[in-house]
Amino acid sequence: QVQLVESGGGLVQAGDSLRLSCAASERTFIAWFRQAPGKERESVSAISRTGLSTYYADFVKGRATITRDNSDYTVYLQMNRLKPDDTAVYYCAASTVDSIGDWARNWARTSAYDYWGQGTQVTVSS
Repeated sequence: QVQLVESGGGLVQAGDSLRLSCAASERTFIAWFRQAPGKERESVSAISRTGLSTYYADFVKGRATITRDNSDYTVYLQMNRLKPDDTAVYYCAASTVDSIGDWARNWARTSAYDYWGQGTQVTVSS
């Protein structure tokens, strides 16, 4: 069973930056999702086990960078130029699928992930 612990959320002003961390218990495919009140959970970004493949939702392209440190299985999501619309609970999720192809085709789907963290709140004030 993969354990995931998110951290790094907080209250910031529009235009600020945050770095979210996801401490995983093993090396797996990892994605960040977010869920705002009254909205469905949506994908933000994802990274392969090696870190060589990364994916971003259109709304964060150019504003976010996902990286990982495989010495301790931590995945980071650096988010810049934050907007009030970025306000949400951010979750990291792990996929234990074997095939990178299968994961890559479905990286943005919540159903592709087997394990979820507890979430970290990001609030962006205008």
